[in-house]
Amino acid sequence: MTDSSPETLVLHPGRVTLGELRRLSAGGVRLSLDQAAQAGMQASLATVQRIVEEDQVVYGINTGFGKLASTKIAHGRLAELQRNLVLSHSVGTGDPLPDAVVRMVLATKAVSLARGHSGVRPAIVDALLALANADVLPVIPAKGSVGASGDLAPLAHLACVLIGEGQARVQGRTVPGREAMAAIGCEPFVLGPKEGLALLNGTQVSTALALAGLFGAESVFAAGLVSGALSLEAIKGSVKPFDARIHEARGQPGQIAVAAAVRALLEGSEIDPSHPHCGRVQDPYSIRCVPQVMGACLDNLQHAARVLQIEANAASDNPLVFSETGDVISGGNFHAEPVAFAADIIALAVAEIGAISERRLALLLDTGLSGLPAFLIRDSGVNSGFMIAQVTAAALASENKSLAHPGSVDSLPTSANQEDHVSMATYAARRLTDMVRNTAVVVGIEAMAATQGIDFDRVPAPGATATPWLKSSPLIEAQIAAIRARVAFLEQDRFLATDIEAMRGWAQESAWPAPVTAHLPSFVSQIS
Repeated sequence: MTDSSPETLVLHPGRVTLGELRRLSAGGVRLSLDQAAQAGMQASLATVQRIVEEDQVVYGINTGFGKLASTKIAHGRLAELQRNLVLSHSVGTGDPLPDAVVRMVLATKAVSLARGHSGVRPAIVDALLALANADVLPVIPAKGSVGASGDLAPLAHLACVLIGEGQARVQGRTVPGREAMAAIGCEPFVLGPKEGLALLNGTQVSTALALAGLFGAESVFAAGLVSGALSLEAIKGSVKPFDARIHEARGQPGQIAVAAAVRALLEGSEIDPSHPHCGRVQDPYSIRCVPQVMGACLDNLQHAARVLQIEANAASDNPLVFSETGDVISGGNFHAEPVAFAADIIALAVAEIGAISERRLALLLDTGLSGLPAFLIRDSGVNSGFMIAQVTAAALASENKSLAHPGSVDSLPTSANQEDHVSMATYAARRLTDMVRNTAVVVGIEAMAATQGIDFDRVPAPGATATPWLKSSPLIEAQIAAIRARVAFLEQDRFLATDIEAMRGWAQESAWPAPVTAHLPSFVSQIS
């Protein structure tokens, strides 16, 4: 009998990897906390309890919040203070965040609190992980955070479930928070000093959204490299621009890596050696400069990944407890500027992956440049072939240009100007979902078109005799087979929207060749 129990993923606060975050976002893993974290949590909790017992006045423990920070709260009303904080901040709007994002929010909030600087009971961290493990996911509206003083509104909706309020999704049903807590065998919490504030302060929602964007960007980056290699083969382009010496002479690491990945993808192709004297000196930039453009995208994705891995492990609530000295220090780790910049960098990369892919698609359709039948259809005129599919790609690539406008340059003061500069990281990260999907469609259309171009040599016209044809490399042939399993050769016009959706799935869901994933941070982290 096969053991069907889920894999257990042990979270080590401060050392959670991108690969682990990718796995937990996909679901199917059970989360547990490294027991070594218990001592730090207990020590910070004891520090908070001592402050309350000694009736010291410390922000976040027995005071109001934000502009009301100088207002002392009586000992007997501290539980009321924390509950009111959670309820008053539950002002989110819009569609609920996707399940994968909520799982990451639960996990990263647990990791942050378990760093031992938040002063909360370990039972609260346990409850967050129990919600994730039971797939009891708080309903968190997507809109309403400016990414400073933490993701206050969305995290309040999460905290509401812990106190038996708000809503959660349980087995496809939306249930009240109290029922959600019962589903994991817990009574709703009566929050102690600082616990509500610790739950609400933090960058976990913007970070989870940015991580989801990063994982999606890595997938469309891989798809873009494969589709670019398919297009190169389809037009019988030159591989000379991918010579390692060119890229080493410049020295940009992403460029060097991408050129090497393309060479590996094409290793063993019969198509390239078949035209050594074709007179093709310079291919258009969208083919020739794949290493330069995609390499720059890779460098930026790697930088954003480093920032987000750090942030996913960060203690980002406020104030922070340092139990070694008994200090409780108010600062600004809740300000999500690092996440906002990372999200903006990912957005630029995603937009460029789609932009250069759309240009290769246009090249494939232009018979004067590609040498292929016009619009990639044999009986053009009666048939439009891929003509309007390229219009769709152009529309989405153009939409991404607008969406790529940086969110981090915006700021609107809140809380009576106490919070006078904010990051807008939550929007910056949230818009990545749409951008990744747009680029997946563009790259998917290119890959479908490039495979069509390659197949003109392989699929005889009706009534014609089949002739010998050249194979591409084993890696590219495997991708051609995967594409043909989704979409058929276009002999005459048909309803293409279904094919385009299938190719979007190819771009976002495929397992990619090792020469490509070897350079993508969360893939590398997953296997290391």
